Amino acid sequence: MKAMNERLKNDFYIRDITIVAEQLLGKIIVRKYETGIEKRFRITEIEMYVGEEDLACHAAKGRTKRTEVMYSKGGSVYIYLIYGVYWLLNIVTGKKDDPQAILIRSLDGIEGPGKVGKKLRLDKSFYGEDLGSSTRLWIEDEGQLYNYTAHPRINIEYSGEIWRNKLYRYKIEKALF
Repeated sequence: MKAMNERLKNDFYIRDITIVAEQLLGKIIVRKYETGIEKRFRITEIEMYVGEEDLACHAAKGRTKRTEVMYSKGGSVYIYLIYGVYWLLNIVTGKKDDPQAILIRSLDGIEGPGKVGKKLRLDKSFYGEDLGSSTRLWIEDEGQLYNYTAHPRINIEYSGEIWRNKLYRYKIEKALF
């Protein structure tokens, strides 16, 4: 059994994205700020982007400078800027050269991926950060499992009806124990 608040090791992320997504819900993101203060936030909502075949995934256009980190092994941070304002946090999952990532949409009390990035004070320097060894951003397991509901992803109208309607967004409902 895992110790309470144990940092997730990279082997947690180097698995199929659906397994990682289900188990990532309820985990604790830890952000150590430049001041030395550590803050913890529970992950309450995620979205999966499952690779080059997923027309909503950035990797659908192939390997680019922007998506290169998605082709690394799980446990890396894929971060990108939207609207010229918000840095969005994605966790790379799976094996090397299998581009898939999980967008962190919401944390306890923080709704929306742009607000998540702002609260965590993310910037382009987090691109490629290794969650297993980072001293400023990591994810912990406190041993709690959660029920969740599955929903279509948000703001991906460009991806077509099939990909738009996949139930790849998960939201916490309640703790299992």
